[in-house]
Amino acid sequence: MASHVQEDEITMSSEELLQAQLELYHHCFVYIKSMALGAATELRIADAIHLRGGATTLSDLAADTGIHRTKVSHLQRFMRVLTTSGVFSVDVQASGATMYKLTRVSRLLVGVGGERSRRCDLSPIVSVLVNPVPVTALFSIREWFIDETSAASSLFEVAHGCTRWEMIAKDAGDDRVFNAGMVADSCLSMEILLRECSGVFGSVGSSLVDVGGAHGTAAAAVAKAFPHVKCSVLDLPLVVAGAPAVDNLTFIAGDMLEYIPPADTVLLKWVLHDWPDEDCIKILRQCKKAIPTRDAGGKVIIMDMVVGSAGPQQETVSKEAEVLFDVFMMYIDGIQREEHEWRKIFFEAGFSDYKITPVTGIRSIIEVYP
Repeated sequence: MASHVQEDEITMSSEELLQAQLELYHHCFVYIKSMALGAATELRIADAIHLRGGATTLSDLAADTGIHRTKVSHLQRFMRVLTTSGVFSVDVQASGATMYKLTRVSRLLVGVGGERSRRCDLSPIVSVLVNPVPVTALFSIREWFIDETSAASSLFEVAHGCTRWEMIAKDAGDDRVFNAGMVADSCLSMEILLRECSGVFGSVGSSLVDVGGAHGTAAAAVAKAFPHVKCSVLDLPLVVAGAPAVDNLTFIAGDMLEYIPPADTVLLKWVLHDWPDEDCIKILRQCKKAIPTRDAGGKVIIMDMVVGSAGPQQETVSKEAEVLFDVFMMYIDGIQREEHEWRKIFFEAGFSDYKITPVTGIRSIIEVYP
C-alpha cells in the first residue's frame, strides 16, 4: 500500500502537489464561509449597508452594527471573507476609501426598507441552516456510519438524544426560529412560483390542503392568487396552536402519517425531503386517499429538490448546493432525491404518473397523479 502511495507522489510534480495541498486546505476551511454568513446575518450587516444607501465604509459599518471599537480591524478581515465569497462586494474608490456594497445574494438578507424588502428577507432561513443544532449533529457522521447501535437512529438522535421534531416541540425558541425560516422561504418562493408556474397552481380545483404547512404562508399565497380555492393547512397540534389568524385559511390539527383531509389538491412543500422512503410512501398513500381521481382533477403538488434535474450542463454552484443539501438532510434521516428515487416512492404509493417542472434555483415542482 505504502509503495503505491509513493509511486503516485512521484508522478506528481512539485507544482501539482502544492496545488493539491491548496485544494485540500480550501475544502477544510469552507465551513468558515457558512459561519461568516451566519454571523453577518445576526449582525444585520445587509440592513446596515442598505440604510446607508447601498454602500458604506468600514467605520460606519462598525458603528451601525454595534461592533466594539477594538474589533474594527477584525471586522475588515471578516468582510474580506464575505466579499471574496460574493455575499457582499467591495469597491476601492479613487480617493482610497473602501466601500462595501450589496450583491444579489446579500439583497436577500435585507429586512428593512419597505414591504418588498421584508418579503424577500431570507435571514430567518439562514438561522435555520447555519445553526449549532444541525452542525453539531453533522460532527457525528463518522460514529453514525460505523456504530451499529445507531443503525435505527438519525444523526440528530445520536448527537442530541431526541429527534429534531421532539426538540422543536420542547424548545419554544427553536420552534420560533424554525417556523420563521419556513415562513421566509415561502414568502419569496411562492411569489415567484405562482407567477412563473401559474399553470400548475391554476389547475388545483376548488380546494387545496397544505400538508405540513406550518403557519400557512404558502397556502395563504395560493388563496390570495386564486380566491375561488378553499385552502386549509394540516399540521401538528402544537404548530397549529401557534399559527396566526389568516383570512380565507383554515387550520387543521393532525398527523399526516395517519390522515389528510379531503381536497382536490394536496400541497407538500419541503416536506418529503425530511422523511425516509417508507414514511414518504405512508404520507403519499394518505394523500391519494384524500384526493379525487385524475379525471376529476385530483393531484398532489410537491415542491422539493430533484437532484440532477438540470442535466450535465448544470452549473457547479447548483450541483454543490444539491449534494451539500442532501448530506445536510442526513442529520434528520431525510434525503434529497434524484428522479428515479422519486418515481420509486410515487409508484409504490399507488400513483400512476407524475410531471416534473424544473425551476431555476434549489427546487422543482412535481405534479403527481392518482
